[in-house]
Amino acid sequence: MAPVPAQHVTDFARRYSATGPYDVLGKARALLNQAENLRDHTQVPIQQQALLIVAGQASALLATAAFDLGQLPGAARLFRTTALYGETARFEPLQAFADGGLAYIAYRSGRPGEAVRLVGRALAFGGLGDVARRRLLAIEARAQGHLGDRESARSAIRASQEPGQGVADDLHDQVGGEFGFSPERLVMSCASTSLLVGDGRAAEEFAAHALQLVSERPVEQRSAPVMGKAAADLARARLLRDDVEGASAALEAVWSVAAEQRVSGLLERTTAVRRILVQSPYRSSQPALELGERIEDFTRGALPRLGSGVAAALES
Repeated sequence: MAPVPAQHVTDFARRYSATGPYDVLGKARALLNQAENLRDHTQVPIQQQALLIVAGQASALLATAAFDLGQLPGAARLFRTTALYGETARFEPLQAFADGGLAYIAYRSGRPGEAVRLVGRALAFGGLGDVARRRLLAIEARAQGHLGDRESARSAIRASQEPGQGVADDLHDQVGGEFGFSPERLVMSCASTSLLVGDGRAAEEFAAHALQLVSERPVEQRSAPVMGKAAADLARARLLRDDVEGASAALEAVWSVAAEQRVSGLLERTTAVRRILVQSPYRSSQPALELGERIEDFTRGALPRLGSGVAAALES
């Protein structure tokens, strides 16, 4: 039997933030098909389990790409498939990752209560490391924010930033990459949740910290989507205190994000900034109008690609 393609899925996961969802779609689908084909040619239990894990990780990357492209139904289907692979392989970190993805989709789809329940189920799985728990707590914080429970959202934010127990797992830590949850991604998520619960000051601090952490990484390791999301949140937080100039300065980091990396979460954040700019008192401000037009141009540059050919790549 051919070698288990575990290193391939690890490489894809670690390159995800630098290449974006479009590049991952075809490769992850091919890897998933390869793992399933190899499963048909072995009855060795350890090989079967290894291939199930590879297939589950490929499915998870497909689900993440679908989510980033705004294809929520396809992403939900793939995250459920991922969870089944994890259950069959008895690999609980993969099940927890899938539940976290389903929780993202639930609160984005207007079902924050379901998202909180999914996070609770994910946290109950065994074998989770500190990174996995921080990711799930950050998701819980956002879900609680969407529920309107500000205190629970803030409590989850605080819990997500507590020192861990020095525990790692074979997915979020050993594979890492898109399965991980970097410090900058954590504080970027905290910024978004802070905006959701109306805490502009905390949002500004978290977003600025995220941008600092991104800038401290070597250029090849910087996540353009995380940088863009943090910058958009920083701009929105500054607009809450009527600092148009500061918002414009923050958005300079957004304009450099390549079209193929303008994921749905980034576009949603820039659209939120645009919504503020069309309200009073900004409607009569020329700098605000120009900033809004630039956001529209940025969004328009991503839209022709959003969803193009995605459905076919997601089909089994």
